Amino acid sequence: MTDQTPDQTVADQHQPLIPNRTVWIDHFGDLDVIALSERPVPQAVDDEVLVRVAAASINPVDWKTAAGEYPPKGADQLPFALGRDLTGRIEALGTRAHNMLSVGDRVMAFIGQDRGAQADYVVVKAVELVATPEQIDGATAAALPLAAMTAWQGLFDHGRLEAGQRVLIHGAAGGVGHLAVQFAVWKGATVFATAGERDLDYVRSLGVERAIDYKNDRFEDHATDLDLVYDTQGGETQARSFTVLKKGGTMVSTLDPDEAKGRELGIRTPPRWHAEPNGAQLAEVAELVAAGTVKVTVDRTFAFDQVREAYAYTRDEHPRGKVVLTMQSD
Repeated sequence: MTDQTPDQTVADQHQPLIPNRTVWIDHFGDLDVIALSERPVPQAVDDEVLVRVAAASINPVDWKTAAGEYPPKGADQLPFALGRDLTGRIEALGTRAHNMLSVGDRVMAFIGQDRGAQADYVVVKAVELVATPEQIDGATAAALPLAAMTAWQGLFDHGRLEAGQRVLIHGAAGGVGHLAVQFAVWKGATVFATAGERDLDYVRSLGVERAIDYKNDRFEDHATDLDLVYDTQGGETQARSFTVLKKGGTMVSTLDPDEAKGRELGIRTPPRWHAEPNGAQLAEVAELVAAGTVKVTVDRTFAFDQVREAYAYTRDEHPRGKVVLTMQSD
């Protein structure tokens, strides 16, 4: 399903003729807007590195962006490439990058919104990149960065979670949720978690105090007097979640939090936020994964030329953990 792009500039045409398949959209819409397009291989400058990508993950933000449902990426920025996290090997170094890593090193990264990670070659900035520990395989390394930073920053930077506190995590079997549960358990919190019936045993295996069937049970009956709710659902679920927080507790949401309700109830509601690349935090998480303290669940992998099928599966099938695209061997 590769789409050749005839509108390359003269400068682009002088780039090396190296295939660089890129997940590309030129307008918003359903999944049929997603195509593999041959793009020029980007060049690493200054402290950047060029990574030959082995695998990249698909996150909900990707299909929401393609549909025009992610506000930071508007129509004025079209066309653009998709994807935010990847793993691969360093192909080339910018002029100021030589003291960090070497060509051929395995790395992983959560990259900024100005580039797309779902490509054969991607430029990665120094602050985004970490070396991949040898204990971590390619699919795991690709699945980890964005979801890990969303969970980590939500719990610790915005939620200020501490040992001994009580936390409820919604969507605990999802890509962000299953990592948030494990981070909270590692921190020493008492963790309550919601999930679908088929995922309850899986969520229990992550170390929660109580796994709650969100369809057939009321989390309000089991999780009370909480210090923190980590909300990935919004709507009615978020509204009900305010009732289980103690006064002075915190509602952290990956969606828009109801700040007015928070003020009314004496609940802290950090404004809506987006996870940011942070190499130091990602390196700390990678150490936890390498040690076996945190486990990353990869629900399914797809070949790169199955990108639309992979997006459909991620959007429609409620995968456990993450979905990964594989470009080449690691």
